[in-house]
Amino acid sequence: MAAAISKLRKDNNSPPMVTPPPLKAGEKVAIVATARKITPQEIEPAVDILHQWGLEVVQGMNLFNEDRQFAGTDDQRWAELQIAMDDPTIKAILFARGGYGTVRLLDKLDLGKFSKSPKWLIGFSDMTALFSHIGHHCKIQTIHGPMALTLPKCSSKVQNMIRDVLFGAPVKYQVNAHLLNRRGVSSGELVGGNLSVLYSLSGTASAPLTRGKILFLEDLDEYLYHIDRMMMNLKRSGKLDGLKGLVIGGMTDMHDNAIPFGLNAEEIILDAVKEFEFPVCFGFPAGHVDDNYPLIMGRKVKMAVSENVTIS
Repeated sequence: MAAAISKLRKDNNSPPMVTPPPLKAGEKVAIVATARKITPQEIEPAVDILHQWGLEVVQGMNLFNEDRQFAGTDDQRWAELQIAMDDPTIKAILFARGGYGTVRLLDKLDLGKFSKSPKWLIGFSDMTALFSHIGHHCKIQTIHGPMALTLPKCSSKVQNMIRDVLFGAPVKYQVNAHLLNRRGVSSGELVGGNLSVLYSLSGTASAPLTRGKILFLEDLDEYLYHIDRMMMNLKRSGKLDGLKGLVIGGMTDMHDNAIPFGLNAEEIILDAVKEFEFPVCFGFPAGHVDDNYPLIMGRKVKMAVSENVTIS
């Protein structure tokens, strides 16, 4: 079981989440694979980008292992992550890719050293499990953003955003309004990530606390009725109660049945939150989209939804 490093937070009146130190030129970034297997050729473009940013890249001895669809056995993937999190010379961890498998490692992680000496963790999709676990237990911010596999596919604009966030620059985004947006201004700690992964964490010690927070959701390759089922879970489990705001990223490559569900993913989500009054932003460029804007999970942000959407 995971080392007991802190009690679960029983309310939302805790101090602000800890921000890891910004990177400096010459410091080390580890690439770690906790989910689906990866090849050297697939991460080489990301390594080149990190080198261009003046960073040293560390690749563990187990990075390219294979065990079924995974990047090595659970023990190998856990050891690789644990070593990188504990190593004081490594200042950030960029995850190789998503898929599935990170949740299998959570209960073995010892977060003691990481809690005392935090570093940036960067990824999305399956990394939602780890980020939620860390946010819940350690109260340390993480970066929901491109991984080694996807970073080179992003525009230079988004690549520069990632670099700026890692090196400590302030974050402010303005995006075009969506027809389904619900206007309003609010502020709160940003939590969430991949909807399917959050759904799988329901009822566990890794599920995020959402009351008083701004919830971000995105997903990929799901049936529309699955989106409805997962939103009903969030609603019935109280995860939508007391929200300060809702930000919806990419709802990408959704599927329908022969008998259509009758609503698209965004309409399903809007229907699930119709009784609440918090502002809602749809179509934010984050998640399984071409340009995956970095979002700092655990950071207190302000969202203003009007003619345009501003998150800062």
